[in-house]
Amino acid sequence: MASNVTAPHRHLPETPDFDALSSTMQTDQNRTNVRWGEPEHTSKKTSAEIDLEDQENTRNGRPSAMLLTLTTTHRPATDLGFLLHKNPGRVHEHELTFGKAVLFYPEATETRATAALTLNIDPIALVRGKGKNAGMLDQYVNDRPYAASSFLAVAIAKTLRNALSGSSKERAELAATAIPLEARVLPLPVRGSEGLIEKLFAPLGYEITVEPIPLDETWPEWGPSPYVALTLKANCRVRDLLAHLYVLIPVLDRKKHYYVERAELEKLLAKGEGWLATHPEREMIANRYLRFKKSWTREVMERLADNGPITPDTDDEPVIEVAAIPEAGQPPESANEPPVEIKKDAAEEALEKPLRLHEQRLNRVTEVLVEKGARRVIDLGCGSGKLLKRLMAEKQFTNILGTDVSSLGLELAERRLKLDRMSEKQRSRISLVQGALTYRDRRLEGYDAAALVEVIEHLDPDRLPALVRVVFEFAKPSLVVITTPNAEFNVKFQGMKPGQMRHADHRFEWTRAEFASWCAPIAERFDYKVEISGLGEADDSHGAPSQMAIFEK
Repeated sequence: MASNVTAPHRHLPETPDFDALSSTMQTDQNRTNVRWGEPEHTSKKTSAEIDLEDQENTRNGRPSAMLLTLTTTHRPATDLGFLLHKNPGRVHEHELTFGKAVLFYPEATETRATAALTLNIDPIALVRGKGKNAGMLDQYVNDRPYAASSFLAVAIAKTLRNALSGSSKERAELAATAIPLEARVLPLPVRGSEGLIEKLFAPLGYEITVEPIPLDETWPEWGPSPYVALTLKANCRVRDLLAHLYVLIPVLDRKKHYYVERAELEKLLAKGEGWLATHPEREMIANRYLRFKKSWTREVMERLADNGPITPDTDDEPVIEVAAIPEAGQPPESANEPPVEIKKDAAEEALEKPLRLHEQRLNRVTEVLVEKGARRVIDLGCGSGKLLKRLMAEKQFTNILGTDVSSLGLELAERRLKLDRMSEKQRSRISLVQGALTYRDRRLEGYDAAALVEVIEHLDPDRLPALVRVVFEFAKPSLVVITTPNAEFNVKFQGMKPGQMRHADHRFEWTRAEFASWCAPIAERFDYKVEISGLGEADDSHGAPSQMAIFEK
């Protein structure tokens, strides 16, 4: 893996003037309404011109900013807008609790496109604070407003959450494909042993260029600062590049601007899915990411070791290959709109509402769990807690666990269930935990039954074998209930186009035959009996709108 160190060229930047920045970066107004991927869109300055101007601004004492750029030469390069869910013809501003993130495209042509994400953070407000964020930092003099740090990681998660999850309404197949990508991060603090950047990024397949940043170019004898400009190049998926940056930027910095709670452990496992378990520096990554909380680091290492990572046993469990079909086009999300997970779920529920399918599905799953005599039940992928609320209404269930990878979903579930108002006796019946279903989690073991209601279709097909092992090999409840849409029925929904899926985040939707062919080898391999039935009123030709598998020992 190549690692090049070039001559230093810039100071630690100062806080930017974002009004001036937005004005400078504003794209040609005559082209702002052009459709992505059609005629070439070019802004007033190229990325090279911006970089040179930024250097000159810094030398002259004018503002500059922490910066992340993502560049691709995939053709058409303007497809980057679809992958990031950000139209190249606009400047996108996103208000964060600690400042403002701005994303824009300094270049967007057929052959090359660059998206730039930069932050404006008020250093005084970080110390004085206001509201719930009062006193994030205890020193006025610090590098947090200027250096790429956990602030930038949070900005990635908030402004590029769809890209980070790997979803794309218009380019679903491309989102799952490795394309030529280049990321540039500066100024990036590197606190640790020499060669730390190479140790972290080289095993992930990146070509690495590190440019040291001097303390002051006018006083070279002062030597380099602890900051660098980092460039990474690879053929990879956008979601993988963003996940690597999300985890490893705070690892390099070894600091976070917020209190590290247990939820950070689950975030690390979720964002580390598919690469952290095999990374040679995984223990160091976990230790630094979790702020040296040794017990949590041990737990991460144990869960990674249990999974190893979990991979399919190809001789025993064939994987059904499903081509993900993109959803119909939607305008880019606005920073002021509701969270994307809520909008997507609402769209699917609106589609199924005339059939009362969502209620039928939840009621039927609850009935099955009651009829089978389960007492300790897990809702895997509980979302906003609609099934959990039904389970709590049944006194038969003495121990209920809801788990989801989304912290937002768990917050909504907590509100729906009104946990803060429950009696102590009722509250003792239910727990909510964050976790990824593709990693072994000992908290899921020892339950009578598990329900996965409209969950499996949200996973990439190549991750389904991992979920199967987590549920049937490790958790191994005596009863497992799984529901998933019946793709054959989609033609009955008014307004749905051929090949369109019900939910923008669905990676696939199966026919009845495909679902049955997935269930049968699982039942045989893990010694379950399986019964498959339809959910909702069935059509003679296309079957029921949803389908349910009941696995029982």
